[in-house]
Formats: sequence, structure tokens, C-alpha cells
Amino acid sequence: GVNAVNNKQRQRRATSVTQARRYLKQDFEQLRQRCLDTGRLFQDDTFPALPSSLGFNELGSGSYKIRGVTWQRPTELTCDPEFIVSGASRTDICQGALGDCWLLAAIASLTLNEDVLAQVVPHGQSFGDGEYAGIFHFQFWQFGEWVDVVIDDRLPVRDGELLFVHSAEGSEFWSALLEKAYAKLNGCYEALSGGTTTEGFEDFTGGIAEVHVLSKPSPHLFRIIQKAQSRGSLMGCSIDVSWSPDSEAVTSQKLVKGHAYSVTGTAEVEYRGNMEKLIRIRNPWGQVEWTGAWTLSSADAPPPLRRQALANVTPSAPSFSDFLRHYSRLEICNLTPDALTDHTLSKWALSKFDGSWRRGSTAGGCRNYPSECS
Repeated sequence: GVNAVNNKQRQRRATSVTQARRYLKQDFEQLRQRCLDTGRLFQDDTFPALPSSLGFNELGSGSYKIRGVTWQRPTELTCDPEFIVSGASRTDICQGALGDCWLLAAIASLTLNEDVLAQVVPHGQSFGDGEYAGIFHFQFWQFGEWVDVVIDDRLPVRDGELLFVHSAEGSEFWSALLEKAYAKLNGCYEALSGGTTTEGFEDFTGGIAEVHVLSKPSPHLFRIIQKAQSRGSLMGCSIDVSWSPDSEAVTSQKLVKGHAYSVTGTAEVEYRGNMEKLIRIRNPWGQVEWTGAWTLSSADAPPPLRRQALANVTPSAPSFSDFLRHYSRLEICNLTPDALTDHTLSKWALSKFDGSWRRGSTAGGCRNYPSECS
């Protein structure tokens, strides 16, 4: 009966990464082995190196913004490309000519949790001899399941430089390839222009996000952030814009309006007899950082004995009170149990229920259009 069905639903867990559905039925291992056997580098016909993969409007085939763009493999851009150099870190990700700071902020937060990162960026990928075949794969959470997205490594380039996401380490390509896989999943690169960090968080983890409006913060918000850290949650923040021309305007504190930042750490340090709360924030641009109090170069920088604690939250580390004053919203993505394999972290409980909208049954909507519901 109904109880038996409900019990069965409660027992169903989210699809594990090892059981990820093959996007467009492309099998990474089979395709890679075929390329190794034939000695040919992979070319992905489902996401070709053509203007259609770049965009449809501002990045469409007739746009001046894509003039001079070619597609090149990392092996053509540098003599010694690497997938990941010394482990993926938040400083690996720099924004290019695409308005996907929201995605980059999510990726930067992703690098703080090795287990979650390994779900999205599977191990065993490299440019090494006997392994490299021009093919890579990444995994994302979509509509209640993990999907495995295969790509070739032809990347958009102009004047010898990557057009979109690139690493601060010039020979490293994992972040650019991850962006390409996400663009493929969403149809094209231009589809990534404009979004919320919450979207990236959820697609990278299958987690559940919450938003805190900082003009009316909970009195326990700093503690909430610390608890989120202890649970391995991902966090981002942004500054609202009141009108369109104000987007990406830079404030006197070098903060960018309408721009997504990742929250990557907190600390409490003793200062003038009191404990000062600090929060570490990263700009995906890799530049234009906070210039107010609590940078090592500011007048509030503590004596040498206390610099080590502060160093853990620099270079962009406003006090928590400044954070509340200058930022508009905080986004926290709480991870599901299958994303938390580290036993030192607290865990959430999860129940997952599959369902669908059905005309005449469960479909809903605005009552101005009743025909859509029946």
C-alpha cells in the first residue's frame, strides 16, 4: 500500500558518482581506449569546435566578440601541459571573457573539499604519455542524478590565450576543461553568462542551498558560517545592484557590485584586548581585492606574533562587521551525506523522493491559465 511505497522511496539514495549516467550515452573509458588504440586524439562531435558551441547571441557566429577565436588543445598552447599542478586550489581559477563569475566562485569553494572535488573532477586524468588521448570527463548533479560529461580538450583561444576560464598557473588546464564540460551540459558557453553561485553549488554537489540576506542577518550568523565550514558546506557571497549600469562597478573598498565571490575561511584573532571575527573572501577575477581593514598592509595589521592566524584569511579578509556592511547576501550549500566521506565532519540526514508534474494531476501554476493545469 501507500506506506510500503513511502518506505521504498525513503530507502532510495541519490545515485552515487560511480553509477553516474553517461551524458549523451558517451562512455569515457571506451572512447579513451579507442583513441589510444588508434593513435588519434578525441574529437567530440556532440560539442564541436564551432561557433555554435560558443554561443547564440553575443557569442553567436556573427558576433565581433568571437572574431579571431580558434580552438586549440593544451598541447598546442604549451610544451608541458598539466591537468592539475600540486593539487587543485582556489587560486587556480581566473575569470576570462565570460560573465560566469558565479560559476567560478562555486569552483573556488569546491577546491576546499577534496572529496567533493573528486566527485566533479574524477582522478586519473592527465596529459602523460600512454594516458593522454585528447579526452576528459567531469561529473555534475542534474535533476536528481549524477551525469558523466565527456569532452575533447579543444579550447577557445584568441591571440594564444584561453578565451574563458584559465589557471593562474599557465600550464594547468583542469579549470578550463571543467568549464567546457559544464558549457556542454548547458548547451554552449554563452549559456553560462549570468547565474547564481547557488546553481553551481547544487550542480557540483547535489546539495541543498540556503540564502541569508545580510541587511537582516541572524544574530548567530558567524556561528552558522563556522558550523557550515565544519560540515564541509560550500559558501559564496555577492553585492546586489540597484540598476543595470551599476553592475560590476567597483566600490571604494575595491568590491565589485553584481559579482560573485567565494567564502573560503573564517578566523578569530585577538586585537586590542578583543576577539575580532574575520572572514576570507576570494574574487574569481584573481585581482581587485578588498583594500579596507584587516589586510596585512593595512593599519589594522596585527603584530608579528599574531600575523600567522591572520595569514590564514588573507589577502581579502574583511572583518565580519565590514562583511555585513558591504555585502548583500550569503549563499550556503549544505552537502548531502553521500558527499561527506570525511568522518571528522558532521553530516546531514537525507531523504530523496522522485516525482513528476502530470497534467490534470500534480501540475500546478498560475490560475490565470487553468488550461495548463488540466
